[in-house]
Amino acid sequence: MQYRPMAIEDYNAAIQLWQDTAGVRLRDADSREGIARYLERNPGLSWVALDDGRIVGTIMAGHDGKRGYIQHLAVAEDHRRQGIASRLVANCLEALQQAGIIKSHVMILRTNALGEAFWHRLGWQRRSDVELFSFINGGGENV
Repeated sequence: MQYRPMAIEDYNAAIQLWQDTAGVRLRDADSREGIARYLERNPGLSWVALDDGRIVGTIMAGHDGKRGYIQHLAVAEDHRRQGIASRLVANCLEALQQAGIIKSHVMILRTNALGEAFWHRLGWQRRSDVELFSFINGGGENV
């Protein structure tokens, strides 16, 4: 297994993996242009896992200067239970720490039981003291 920072050239394979992964919801911001902006703004923080040149895992991360935000962790179904997701998270957290970010958040869908179990196994704690509100500036789908 090879791991490297994600590049915009990985977009087509990544979007296909996300579409094939239960628990990953895609929105307008996941357009090629949106992902390109995200990667440019957060260099070296998003990762891919490759098996024989095929992208079999992804994780994306960014930060606001004090907190990291992780999203789109996905591993191809035929490559699960091999430690790929854990390694992607570790690479991501190490890159965030090198950027001076020590606390990170991940948002998962309430219906994503596999995701919830995974993050719990890694020691992440569910927050019950905050609610998430979203807004799309200029219209669009507010979910």
